[in-house]
Amino acid sequence: MRTLKRLLLLLGVLLLVVLVYRVGSEPILETLRRLAWWQFVLICVPYGLMMAVDTLGWRYAFLRDSGPFGRLYAARMVGEALNIVTALGQVGGEAVKVWLVRRDVSYEQSVPSVVIAKTTLTIAQTLFLAIGIVVAWTALDVGSQMLRVMLWLLLVEVVAVAGFAGVQVSGLVARGGRLLRWLGGNEAHAATLDEALRAYYRHEWRRFALSVGFHLVGWLLGAVEVFVMLWALGIDASLVTATMIEALGSGVRFATFFVPASLGALEGANAVAFEALGLGAAAGLAFSFVRRARQAVWVLIGIAGLLAMRWSLARACDGAGTGA
Repeated sequence: MRTLKRLLLLLGVLLLVVLVYRVGSEPILETLRRLAWWQFVLICVPYGLMMAVDTLGWRYAFLRDSGPFGRLYAARMVGEALNIVTALGQVGGEAVKVWLVRRDVSYEQSVPSVVIAKTTLTIAQTLFLAIGIVVAWTALDVGSQMLRVMLWLLLVEVVAVAGFAGVQVSGLVARGGRLLRWLGGNEAHAATLDEALRAYYRHEWRRFALSVGFHLVGWLLGAVEVFVMLWALGIDASLVTATMIEALGSGVRFATFFVPASLGALEGANAVAFEALGLGAAAGLAFSFVRRARQAVWVLIGIAGLLAMRWSLARACDGAGTGA
């Protein structure tokens, strides 16, 4: 699996190089030169708000309120950073989230919560893509080919979400646990997870709706972030246009989840979308690079948060040992 990811990463880099070569580096740099340092700082702010509402989405994925918001926020920030930089993919970051909140939340509560939060986040992502399609259809002069691509992406998301949710509510997790036992694993953990998931989906409809709702707000804030980036780059575009760009990007990220950070695929999609919208492929690539830079800033913040939380947990353990 790691070999495949490295190969895909290499292909993504090659695709990016080809895109820059074909579009030309000078038009891209010309757009990037419009960005002032204080505008870049401003660009980094919306992601913190997105992280906050997504943390609320995670909080309502628990069967009941568990853990202080600040710790959940920090754990989510760290987990999302590790999802980007590690070769472990999504599993790595989700496992770290569970580990970082273990002082406040038991594994029996936290493990189902990250599965449910991933489900509600994906449902919200699908709803956001549907909103983007409606916006593009009614408010923008977009070619039918781009709309067709967005509709295909929506279909992929709907099928994937239905399958993911179906596995959770049908008891297939526990059956997978029996398979794990045959392979030397522990069936009891899978059975406990299966029971918690089914209890949540059957009885916690209010929390489920709130979780989806907060995650949807997070995706909508992503459109605001795109609008701020376009403004900072001197690109004349409305919030409606920004919504369509973010919706398309979310669908591409979903469909190319197996490519590390969707490198190359996302840049190509942005170049095509910006060209179709009359903004120019160079602007699309410049926008992609700025967003990657913002992503890098928050990855560094997440890693710093991980070190701080590990230090705090180590001090707490040492204090408990001294007290004993």
